[in-house]
Amino acid sequence: MTNRERLLAILERKAPDRVPWIARLPLWYEARIKDGQMPARFRGKGILEVARELGTGDPARDGRIFRVRYEGLEVRTEQEPGILRERFVTPVGEVTYGRILSEDVGRQIDQGLPLIHPIRRGEDYKVWEYIAEHTYYDPCYDEYRQYEAAVGGDGYPMVSCGDCPFHHYLLQLVGYNDAYFHMVDYPQEFERLMEVMAAVEKERLWPVIANSPARLILHGVHFDSQMTPPHLFRKYITPYYRELSALLHGRGKSLAWHADDDTKDLLAEVKDAGFDMSECFCTAPMVSVTLEEARAAWGKDVIIWGGVPSIILEPNFPADEFEAYLRGVFRAIAPGDAFILGVADNVMPTSLIERVARISELVEQYGTYPVRPH
Repeated sequence: MTNRERLLAILERKAPDRVPWIARLPLWYEARIKDGQMPARFRGKGILEVARELGTGDPARDGRIFRVRYEGLEVRTEQEPGILRERFVTPVGEVTYGRILSEDVGRQIDQGLPLIHPIRRGEDYKVWEYIAEHTYYDPCYDEYRQYEAAVGGDGYPMVSCGDCPFHHYLLQLVGYNDAYFHMVDYPQEFERLMEVMAAVEKERLWPVIANSPARLILHGVHFDSQMTPPHLFRKYITPYYRELSALLHGRGKSLAWHADDDTKDLLAEVKDAGFDMSECFCTAPMVSVTLEEARAAWGKDVIIWGGVPSIILEPNFPADEFEAYLRGVFRAIAPGDAFILGVADNVMPTSLIERVARISELVEQYGTYPVRPH
């Protein structure tokens, strides 16, 4: 089977020939290009060629099914070394969203890292409410189809479609440091904004996703036991995703979220919300949740894409413990249903690439379906 066929089999809850093994290599690859330390056997080769030689596949995360468009406002871009600012000018006021955007980050992270959050005062809420009401999502399905064809058998596209309103508010609009203070200081403004953002997405974004040719939809990032604890998850996140997941399931689509945080206290909530996959699922020793705990909570209902915390690829992680950890993964996932082996969340610039190759050897040795404990 190809990696594409294996991933589709997992999505359909069918048996692949072996456990799919798809690692994210861009950070490691770009670092080697920049520092001139690319191993001799990979020099002059593109990232997909390197992945094939290592025995892993293409995460295929660059497909698009829509482009964002604003009406009735102006977005003025201001850039200086290391910082990109977007100033949203509307009839009801202005707000600025600033991002750290170094050369390295800019190539690897779509939005960069938040530096200046657009909502800082009570009056900023009405501005972002106006922006939300004047945001549109224009389909670009042909672009996606071309991308899927280009990916071919190396993988299957996972299409990023944003975040739920509540977590987008926490992470991007106000910031983790201040968001919960804002919810107390400006409760009416906060609740109103959540209603407006959800209504706009349901009316304009959801139909574009549902009618698209994409099947694997990534919507939601970085849910964490501390920052989105269970009681708030149930109140502000679960209802949104229950409705979205039902819509997508009715169209034969699967809903995933980017799970490289500690979700130990959220395992039940994620399942209840209707998610089909936890992508880049992060486990101990990087965070407290274990692969065994997740398998026990989710069974076959939530596909895990992960199992290899990036820390075990680092030079200071003992080789014997690395080997033992990987063998433990195969024991935890047996017989291999609803599982894609991957690194959470990236093969880092300092990772030992030889360990990526070693994982491929272990997949060949132990990953044939059905996986049997050893």
